[in-house]
Amino acid sequence: MTDPSNRMQDRLADMMEATRLTAAGRLQDATDLLQRGFAGTPPRSAADHGAPAPQPHTIDLVAERVETGPAAKPESKPAFQTESPSGSAAAEEARRAAILPEKLRKVVETVTRGITPVLGGLGKAGPGGATPSGLVGNLGTLVSGLAGGLGPSGLNQARAPLTEGGSFTEHSFSNAAGARDYKLFVPSDARADLPLVVMLHGCTQSPDDFAAGTGMNARAEAEGFLVAYPAQSGRANGQRCWNWFQPGDQGRDSGEAGIIAGLTRALIAEHRVDPTRVYIAGLSAGGAAAVNIARAYPDLYAAVGIHSGLAAGCARDVSTALTVMRLGPVAAADGPVSTVRVPTIVFHGESDGTVNPRNGEQALAQAGIDGLTPEAAEAVSPGGLPYTRTRYADADGRVAVEGWIVRGLGHAWSGGSPAGSYTDPRGPDATRAMLDFFRANPLAAGRA
Repeated sequence: MTDPSNRMQDRLADMMEATRLTAAGRLQDATDLLQRGFAGTPPRSAADHGAPAPQPHTIDLVAERVETGPAAKPESKPAFQTESPSGSAAAEEARRAAILPEKLRKVVETVTRGITPVLGGLGKAGPGGATPSGLVGNLGTLVSGLAGGLGPSGLNQARAPLTEGGSFTEHSFSNAAGARDYKLFVPSDARADLPLVVMLHGCTQSPDDFAAGTGMNARAEAEGFLVAYPAQSGRANGQRCWNWFQPGDQGRDSGEAGIIAGLTRALIAEHRVDPTRVYIAGLSAGGAAAVNIARAYPDLYAAVGIHSGLAAGCARDVSTALTVMRLGPVAAADGPVSTVRVPTIVFHGESDGTVNPRNGEQALAQAGIDGLTPEAAEAVSPGGLPYTRTRYADADGRVAVEGWIVRGLGHAWSGGSPAGSYTDPRGPDATRAMLDFFRANPLAAGRA
C-alpha cells in the first residue's frame, strides 16, 4: 500500500513541476501533469499523446469563501467572453497562456498554505504507526476542487451565444445586501408586461457560458421575455459558486438572496416586467441558490427551476454541504420558511456523480408533493436517453410540481448546447420543459 506521506509529497512535487513547465511555455504538459496527479493515473507515455483528452472535472458546488462582507463591490471589468466561436489556434493558445499560469500559481499557493503546518508531522507516526487520519483524503478533495477550472471546460470558456435580434448587455447592481454584475437579454419586441426569467449559473461558469449552454436567449427572442444572468464574483467565492450553503446567503433581505431579489425588483420596475410572471432557475450551485431565494421570496417569484441542485436549507456549512452532495440528504431540509407552495420543476441526472440524485428527490418533497396526485410517463429523448417525467397536480388539476429524472445523464444541463460548459445535448430539453412549466404557473393572487 502506498504510504500517505509519500502520496502527498508526490502531489506537491507534481505541482511544482507543473509551475516550471508553465514558465517554460509547455502549457499542455503542465495541465496533463496536474490532471494525472489529481486522478491518480500513471504518467503518459509518448504513445499516449494521441489519445483522447481526459474528461473535464465536474462542477464543484463548494469552494473557499473569500468574501463575506455584505457590501462587496462588483469587479470593475468582468471577464465576459464576447468573441465569436471561431478563432485561430494561435489566439486560443495565447489565451491559455494568459490564464493557466495564474491558475497554477493559485493551486500551489492554496495547497501549500493549507498543509505547511502539518508537513512536519507526516513523518511522525501516530498510535500504531498511523498517519494523521483523513489528511491525505482532505488534501485530495481540496486539490480536486481547485483543479476544476483547469480541465478543458475551464480553459475554453464558452463565447457569447448567437441570437437573432435582441440585446445582451452587461450591467452592475448594488443594494444594502451587496453588489454583483449581471448580464441582461432583452428581446427585440421589448414592450411592457413581458415575463422575466432569472438564471443562476453553476460553479466556474459565467453568464455568457450559461446562456450559451441553455439556449435561453434564443428562446427569449422567439417567445418574448427577458432573461437576467447574475454573475457570481470571484471575490465572493473562489470558483464563482453561489454560496447556497451559507446561512447568511439563504434568507430574506440578506446576503446573496437579498442581492438577487433586489436586482429582480429593479428589473421589474425599469423594464415594466409583468410582476406575476417572474421566475428563477439555476444549475448545480445555481439551482441550490435559486430554491433558497424562491422560498425566501414567494411573493416575488412565481416558480423555480432546479437543475442538478439541492433542496433549500439542506446544508448550513461547508462540511454538511460536501456530505449532502456526495451521499444525499442526511436530515430534513430547513430552508427559508414559506407558508405557501412555490411551484417547482426539478431536473436531475440519474448518473450525476457530483450531486447525488437523492437531492432532487428531497427538493421535490420540499416542494410539497404530499397531497398532490402524481402522474408519471416514461419516454426516450431524441438523443437516446430514457427519462421519467412525473407531474404532481392539485385538487383543481393544476400541475404545481414536476420532476424529471434522466437515465444516463451526469452533472449537466439536459438537452443543452455544446457551445456552453456542463451540458448534455442527448437529454430531453430542460430549457423547453422549464419554460412550459413557468408559463403554466403565474404568481397566484394570494402570494403577490
